[in-house]
Amino acid sequence: MALKWKDIDFDKHTIRITKTYYNPKNNTKEYQLVPPKTKKSRRKIMVDEVVIEAFKKHREEQEKMITRFGRSYNDNGFVFTNLNRHPGYPVLIKFIENRMARILSKVGLNLVLPPHSLRHTHTSLLAEAGVGLEEIMDRLGHHDDEVTRKVYLHVTNNMKKEASDKFGQLMRGII
Repeated sequence: MALKWKDIDFDKHTIRITKTYYNPKNNTKEYQLVPPKTKKSRRKIMVDEVVIEAFKKHREEQEKMITRFGRSYNDNGFVFTNLNRHPGYPVLIKFIENRMARILSKVGLNLVLPPHSLRHTHTSLLAEAGVGLEEIMDRLGHHDDEVTRKVYLHVTNNMKKEASDKFGQLMRGII
């Protein structure tokens, strides 16, 4: 929610995480941008070309909306903005939660998952793709590998199968 266009480097394919969106009352105009929890949480992550292209497309669409709303658009450079009664303000977390619930329901997954669960999914997929613990910790902004291991690195079925296959290959090479 706190991401601004100035945080994205389209040429270097990086995103700087420098702030956190805080809005305990879920009030569109009464939000705060606060520093991340830890020093390590302030970070720069690299993203794929596909992500950069999606941001470029999103920016083009947002610029059309800014033109359409004119002076009523509160342009503070946010990437994800409200387009209802208060155009240009950051999207409310409740909006994202409701949208996620609707999408999950439409695809037959009647799960109650908060947006933060996507962070867990991303981390598990990174681990499954073979990304190292240090890189995952850096991407998440963690300084303690114990937290990363306990909270985020769930061993997936594919990882279990791969471990079994690797051990089988090792044993076949010995015999």
